[in-house]
Amino acid sequence: MKIVVAKFTLEANEYVDFKCDLGDVALSFGDDALSHMQLGEVFIKNNVEVIPAICADAGCSGIMKRHSFNYIEESILRTIKENLNGLDGIYLHLHGASYIEEIGSGDHHIVRKIREIIGPYMPLCVVCDPHGNLTKEYVENTTYIRSYRESPHIDIAQTIHKTCEVLIDQIKHPTSIKPIYRKLPLILGGEQSVSKDEPVYSINKYLDNLENDERILSASWHVGYLRHDCPEAGCGIVVIPSDAKHEEYAIHQADLLMDYVWNKRHEFHYSGLTLNEDEALDTALKHQGKPVFITDSGDNVTSGSLGINTTVLKQFLNVNSTKKVLFAAINHGTVCNFLYTQEVGSKHSISLGVSKNELSAPTSLEVELKYKGFQEGTYMYGEKGNYGKLVTVHIVDTNIDITITANNHSFVEIHQLDACGINYKNYDIIVVKQGYIHPELSEVASMSIMSLTNGTTVQDTRRIPFKLIMRPMYPIDNI
Repeated sequence: MKIVVAKFTLEANEYVDFKCDLGDVALSFGDDALSHMQLGEVFIKNNVEVIPAICADAGCSGIMKRHSFNYIEESILRTIKENLNGLDGIYLHLHGASYIEEIGSGDHHIVRKIREIIGPYMPLCVVCDPHGNLTKEYVENTTYIRSYRESPHIDIAQTIHKTCEVLIDQIKHPTSIKPIYRKLPLILGGEQSVSKDEPVYSINKYLDNLENDERILSASWHVGYLRHDCPEAGCGIVVIPSDAKHEEYAIHQADLLMDYVWNKRHEFHYSGLTLNEDEALDTALKHQGKPVFITDSGDNVTSGSLGINTTVLKQFLNVNSTKKVLFAAINHGTVCNFLYTQEVGSKHSISLGVSKNELSAPTSLEVELKYKGFQEGTYMYGEKGNYGKLVTVHIVDTNIDITITANNHSFVEIHQLDACGINYKNYDIIVVKQGYIHPELSEVASMSIMSLTNGTTVQDTRRIPFKLIMRPMYPIDNI
């Protein structure tokens, strides 16, 4: 059995002043690519000949340059063409929220081009992020498409393994299944669809119950993505029958699932304690336990923001407090690269802030260099290795430390904070560039607050200037 495998993930935010190029993508090939795909031993124990095309992880970034996408897509298509003789199936790990210059969705483009090569029948199975956009053509060009169910995404590996098992079974026992897709006039941000909260918790239970029916192979709810304006934006559901003979039943179940999600539209809400900027600061300063995590949601790097805003830092500089504060992190490449050449313990005058706009306006600081190191990858997303330089500095005559980086990689796990050369337990307040708080940080937090800051990942959907999406669309329209 011969299977081509490939990964391309990009969460593209068109509102950032940055274009994603190949240098911004973690590229790997061969066995190295396989080590980043979280495939486990599903293929190994089934004696599958696995042919890796490419692993291209662009993370959360701006719209991708066309030539960069062409390189990634051609790597996938070329590998398929070269191995087409004897090829049994294709496994893809996509995101669903990519956006490419002149093309639009890169995910949709790749799947369409693959079908042009392999025809309509060869099994093609896709695992994807729930925060991605779907279309009928895209879904029906797959044999099987399944999103992670949990947000934050603690079930990535589990979803990958399930998808690989389905692919093997479809090769061994073809059933001519066809995924059924329904689009909802509902647009949500990830911060309104955390799986431990209602209504997502109940929606996931509904999906679990559907999959307990032997006539249903898979059921998934795709939240969608709203950080670029496109006709595909909005929620969708996919139901896949276990056999072609159950297609009519699956169509009925898809309609019921669509109604179930739609009827819960008024229940979606921000997860946890959510406050405006001033309330978030005041509440954190008054809280007695530690650490308190504040998420700078308008500058959320896990949704494509650059992590450059200095507004929350200025908030803390303007208050007189004995609380010990850590920022992890603020992205300023020039400052990071300069300090990386200096001796630990040395003192410097820096201007932190890249001046993209008022939110990233610079502030003059006297700092002492405490640590130089490298960012670590996020275990949840299968990241390994060096993710760029970092320096940690102390602002002289304050209780504030800042980790400064040269990119917008996220800090969502404890080992990533450890890599900053600090002990997170020593801080009363830790400010991170996220929307909803991620699991490891949530577990150690005395309190977590999502601060409704401004920026390229503003949380109020109604403030985003959509022009191309389907209308009417809730909650932008009152339907």
